[in-house]
Amino acid sequence: MRSVLGRKLLVVLGVAFVGVVALAAPASAHVTIDAGTTNKQGGYSRAVFRVPNESDTASTVKLEVNLPESQPLSSVRTMPIPGWKAEMEKTKLATPLESHGRKITEAVTKITWTALTPEDGIKPGQFLEFPVSMGAMPTADQMVFKALQTYSDGSIVRWIEEKTGAEEPAKPAPVLKLVAADASPAAPKAEAKSTENRATLPLAITGAVAGLLGLGLGAAAFARGRRAA
Repeated sequence: MRSVLGRKLLVVLGVAFVGVVALAAPASAHVTIDAGTTNKQGGYSRAVFRVPNESDTASTVKLEVNLPESQPLSSVRTMPIPGWKAEMEKTKLATPLESHGRKITEAVTKITWTALTPEDGIKPGQFLEFPVSMGAMPTADQMVFKALQTYSDGSIVRWIEEKTGAEEPAKPAPVLKLVAADASPAAPKAEAKSTENRATLPLAITGAVAGLLGLGLGAAAFARGRRAA
């Protein structure tokens, strides 16, 4: 009987420990894009592609970002990054764009950043940001930038999947949400809530660990009581 109770106790403790580890584990990092408050339709944006390294052994040495051809931009400029070079590819437009009184017949549809040497790559445990100035932004809810991340060992991670349902894709493409030109700046409630969640996570983990300790002490006391009886 005592052996059966011991096995049940071990199972309960094991399940609880797995739950605590899952709670503490960080979400997988993805290539993302953020433009802050410069994400307005019809305006010019300073967007940043954030690229984390997810490998434990290899460095990221190349990033390829495809701009949506269905939403051509009249102006795309990159910022110099020490140790990296940027190259842009253009595509001829079927319908020219009007920009400041002149016609734009081709638009940038791909940006490739390449590390000059392997030592300049994004090493394990690090990330790098690639700023881009672009516009005028289209009149749309969002822009999807499919990206390819190349590692020094030759492996390539394709961040090209678009969300089609409720579940998040495994390798989501970077998405830039756009707002109407006359929209007021977003309130910081979402960020505050996110910060609050990050602040309360350690408390939740601490509480879970305390609960495990209490469960173990209670089980020990129960066993001593049975032996005494």
